[in-house]
Amino acid sequence: MNAPSSTPSSSVNTTRWLAVGSVLALILLSLAWELVLAPLRPGGSWLALKALPLCIPLAGLLKNRLYTYRWVSLVVWLYFIEGVVRAWSDKAPGNYLAMVEIVLCLLLFVACALHVRLRLGPRGANKNPDSLEVAP
Repeated sequence: MNAPSSTPSSSVNTTRWLAVGSVLALILLSLAWELVLAPLRPGGSWLALKALPLCIPLAGLLKNRLYTYRWVSLVVWLYFIEGVVRAWSDKAPGNYLAMVEIVLCLLLFVACALHVRLRLGPRGANKNPDSLEVAP
């Protein structure tokens, strides 16, 4: 049997940096969108605070914590929903910014899902001792 290597593969590193980059891009987009590019009110809006929850997982992603990748892949759908609603209801340029948010959310989800999948390996889901499935 091959022992697992202590250094992550290039695919794992790629998904890691893709996830970190996506979160950073979502933070910057949220701030720029609500403060400068297309705020709901002239001079900026309090909706810029939506960037704060995105700062929380940043430390876990940078520390490569698997748990963080798992829960970020669920939380990102809240931002995706906001992007879909605002892409449909906002006028330009807000709707274009919402479409960018949608793309970044999808990119973040795919990066997190692939990262978890690559780190756990092909049989990662069956590593739970309480699993009812019997391994051959």
